[in-house]
Amino acid sequence: MKVIETALPDVLLFEPRVFEDERGHFFESYNKKTLKDLGIDYEFVQDNHSRSKKGVLRGLHYQIQQPQGKLVRVIEGEVFDVAVDIRKNSPTFGKWAGFNLSSQNKRVAWIPPGFAHGFLTVSDVAEFLYKTTDYWAPEYERCIRWDDVDIAIEWPFAARFIVSDKDRSGLELAAAMVYA
Repeated sequence: MKVIETALPDVLLFEPRVFEDERGHFFESYNKKTLKDLGIDYEFVQDNHSRSKKGVLRGLHYQIQQPQGKLVRVIEGEVFDVAVDIRKNSPTFGKWAGFNLSSQNKRVAWIPPGFAHGFLTVSDVAEFLYKTTDYWAPEYERCIRWDDVDIAIEWPFAARFIVSDKDRSGLELAAAMVYA
């Protein structure tokens, strides 16, 4: 597995070794020992699966208590995935990293606890899978606006994104609850 660094030192991309032949392909998408050897020593407690059509933007989500680390990948289509550092005492606070995850590149991203996370579907449809290090706790769920001018995420295309009411009512980072 190849490890690819992103603009945020704690957010990593993993490119698995893919074995392909006339039957199709095989690759290891998760290995606890490999991640532990990289310093990612978490127990994953929940798997989530979403399906979105082109232009759907989900995020930027996080839980202010019971923070979730996420191991994310796409099994159909393509998304532009984004992590924003919301750890107040971090040297990269308010900075973001974005990268494409797709069924073609088979990359897996590690978004540690302490980061807000979101993605934009850039293909006609995308199936998105992710493991989390803590359970979903709706009472602690928070959202930062995907279009916060201070964060200035460079989304891959300008369009009227399809955004949920919850995400539309997200707060600017300056007004949001963040991690110490």
